[in-house]
Formats: sequence, structure tokens, C-alpha cells
Amino acid sequence: MDIKKKSTDIIFIGELPAIPSPHQRDIFLFSTYIAGTSHIENIDEIAAEFSDDEVFSFYREPDNLHDNKAIMIKNNHGDKVGYVPQADNLIFSRLMDNGKLLFGKLTNHQVRGKWHKIDIDIYLRD
Repeated sequence: MDIKKKSTDIIFIGELPAIPSPHQRDIFLFSTYIAGTSHIENIDEIAAEFSDDEVFSFYREPDNLHDNKAIMIKNNHGDKVGYVPQADNLIFSRLMDNGKLLFGKLTNHQVRGKWHKIDIDIYLRD
């Protein structure tokens, strides 16, 4: 049997070379605040641990009794800190339901009496 090689054939001896991972970027979408912080039992302790570069994870709660578009927010340590405001969550919940990864970054934190106003920017990881 005669094997003919074409000039476009590539022959590897040993391991295949590493394939570069796809380019990943974070796309800024929106600025808002974390809703419901006054309902978090230990919010004072949780907020005291925030770092300047705090990143918040988003989790969909389609079975939430108050809002089927609810998006729960947790801090770096996995503690619940609140929700994306209901007035802002329609598009974000649709993106997440279609497999998009959204997250928040801390932009400002103020304590007003017993209320923690936690401002965040929402990003899409693409």
C-alpha cells in the first residue's frame, strides 16, 4: 500500500501541542445596588469582611415565591447578601436562564442606620 502525503498534512510525534484557551472578557452591563440587605440576619458581620475587589456570585431562583425572576447574590465566602433589585432583574434573569455567567463587583458600601447600601456593577463573562 502506497501512502501519499499532502503538503497540508501535519504529523505530531509525542504529545499534541497545547491549544490556547478562548479569549475571555468581562463586559460591563449595568450599575445597581444589592436589594434586601436589611433582611440578612448577619449582614453587619458579612459586610465587615468585604474587600475592595469583592466579587459577587449570582444565582437564579426561578422558584422564588415573591419573584420568579429573582437573582440571589452571594459574596466571596458564599454568604447570601441579597438580590438583584426586582426592577432590574428581567433581562439579567433571561441571560442567566440562557446559560450566561453574570457577576457583580463592589463599587461602594455605606451603612445608613441599620441598612447597608451596597452598590455593584453587573458584568457578563464572555
